[in-house]
Amino acid sequence: MYLIFRLEHLISGSYTVSIEHYSGIWQDMELKATSLGKRMAQHPYDRVELLHAGVKVSGDRHEYLLPFNQLLAIHCKRGLVWGELEFVLPDEKVVRLHGTEWGDTQRFYHHLQSRWQQWSSEMSEVAAGVLQQQLTDITRASADGKWLTRSAVEHIRQKITRALEALPFPVSRLESFDNCRELWRQCRGWLEDIEASRLAHNQAFTEAMLSQYGAFFDSVESSPLNDAQARAVVNGERALLVLAGAGSGKTSVLVARAGWLMARGEATAEQILLLAFGRKAAEEMDDRIRERLHTESISAKTFHALALHIIQQGSKKVPSISRLENDAAARQALLVECWQQQCSEKKAQAKGWRQWLDEEMDWSLPEGDYWQDEKVVRRMGSRLDRWVSLMRMHGGSQAEMIASAPEEIRELFGKRVKLMAPLLKAWKTALKDEGAVDFSGLIHQAINVLEKGRFISPWKHILVDEFQDISPQRAALLAALRKQNTQTTLFAVGDDWQAIYRFSGAQLSLTTAFNHYFGEGDSCSLDTTYRFNGRIGDIANRFIQQNPHQLAKPLNSLLAGDKNAVTLLPDDKLDALLDKLSGYVKPDQRILILGRYHYLKPQALEKAATRWPKLNLDYMTIHASKGQQADYVIIVGLQEGQDAFPAPARESIMEDALLPQPEDFPDAEERRLLYVALTRTRHRVWLLYSKDAPSPFVDALSDLGVPTARRP
Repeated sequence: MYLIFRLEHLISGSYTVSIEHYSGIWQDMELKATSLGKRMAQHPYDRVELLHAGVKVSGDRHEYLLPFNQLLAIHCKRGLVWGELEFVLPDEKVVRLHGTEWGDTQRFYHHLQSRWQQWSSEMSEVAAGVLQQQLTDITRASADGKWLTRSAVEHIRQKITRALEALPFPVSRLESFDNCRELWRQCRGWLEDIEASRLAHNQAFTEAMLSQYGAFFDSVESSPLNDAQARAVVNGERALLVLAGAGSGKTSVLVARAGWLMARGEATAEQILLLAFGRKAAEEMDDRIRERLHTESISAKTFHALALHIIQQGSKKVPSISRLENDAAARQALLVECWQQQCSEKKAQAKGWRQWLDEEMDWSLPEGDYWQDEKVVRRMGSRLDRWVSLMRMHGGSQAEMIASAPEEIRELFGKRVKLMAPLLKAWKTALKDEGAVDFSGLIHQAINVLEKGRFISPWKHILVDEFQDISPQRAALLAALRKQNTQTTLFAVGDDWQAIYRFSGAQLSLTTAFNHYFGEGDSCSLDTTYRFNGRIGDIANRFIQQNPHQLAKPLNSLLAGDKNAVTLLPDDKLDALLDKLSGYVKPDQRILILGRYHYLKPQALEKAATRWPKLNLDYMTIHASKGQQADYVIIVGLQEGQDAFPAPARESIMEDALLPQPEDFPDAEERRLLYVALTRTRHRVWLLYSKDAPSPFVDALSDLGVPTARRP
């Protein structure tokens, strides 16, 4: 008589056993090789003993315990004289017993097989329960009516994996049990292609949301949202980049996103943070939200207003912004005065600055006290202002600035920083005397308040407009907010094709490598422009995507447009073009004339009030035109040489070290600038070029099929 262990019930993933007596013949519990078989086989194992839930094979010097939960199969084989038992284990391992009498071998095998199968049957009930629990958890997660993020499905995968590791027998046996087979196949489907399972769930979720909130999407804006816009709104990724090409309705998507979050109960108005880059853009967003969502509880903030709010709440202080931030003339006068004082009082400073301006900037400086020269002073004001601003934006110590510079320019940059140090000190002193902060200091202070836990972010959803303009400093502020609440979603709307503010610190890779910087998430595209026709879109899209660093995306137009929607025209034909436009352009239609610089405003516009009094004409720099649109656009200044477009690189080593590194493609940002100019128009755009020294962009556009007209 001997004991066996039997499963009673499952408790918290484990099972209990009861002990029963089993009446049988002792010799069925053990099988030994015959004396002759043992000598002939010369095998380390010559006997096997049946245990309560396994077997023990042994020999004179070796012993091997084989628990039932490790066995994959038991085979009984007959040799020429003796029998053989074969125990199959995981990892293709096999343990064999040779030289046993054949009849005894058969009897032992059948008894062992019966015991093992009985044990396996009981254990399959445990396994089936475990698998069913995993599927129940998956179903519950899917039925919650929520978007499945990658982290959520990774949690499911890990849970299934842990459950499989806790099964009472190897996973490879699951297919052999009727009560486990289908359950296992469903679990395995999640494991083998978990991303496909996630995408399938999210597709079903999206379709359900588009149906359930169809009336909302049809009415939230003056025109119903299109499919791509609505899908972007319901996307539940923790970090989502919505690529919104020119005229594709990015503001509609931001407004709808805020409205949908509230309508669905995902967030209250106080839990939604909407960020814009300029005060005017924030005010326009506020007006749009009040008009479409009928609430004043959501207020768009600039990054600086956000920083101010965090500091006020976190430190109970009310920092004031320096008057110098809004007075460029006073700011430059302060820095020039300090620079002149340094040069006049310290010969080493004067020598160092002369070397910098002469050798690097290629300025022709007068002999003697060059820092008193009126022309030099006029040129220095804006540059000193810019370089101090870049150093303040970096925010680190001088040593940290130098250490972060590219190695090939680090030594020279260190010398420049030492020359700039007195000016930076003068700037900080002026702020201290005023009891104020500058914009860079404001954001640095806000990050410090967040990192010390003095302000706890109430925002579950952060929505950012014009994301392509984000700088590392602003990105750090977003990161500090999200670090406080890892469940905070970042909904970023922008267009890397329109990234034209590197000179003010914007870092394009924060958009093109979005998930590298902002974590798990995805991107989607708004695929329809409502501004310009297909001909303009085709030329502009192909032109910008010649740079392989730009993200590829579709941008379709509702109207086809004709071949002449984009035309190259000699720059001496502006008067003739305006004459022609005066014949058919309506007074309420806008004509926008765009140039690379303020001072390139055509002289022809001085007579516009009397020669073309009915034309609604505006001149802007291309940078200023961002966000604008017109019925017709005229781009001037496509030339080489002085005031060229594309503009030649005019950066000093300060910009090289302190600005984000540009991508390795010729005139990359200038191309984006021309793309912005091309896409301001609704109907037609003319590009006026110099016949004597045409811009290289002229050939590039011609190669894309843009016609050249001799006259309008």
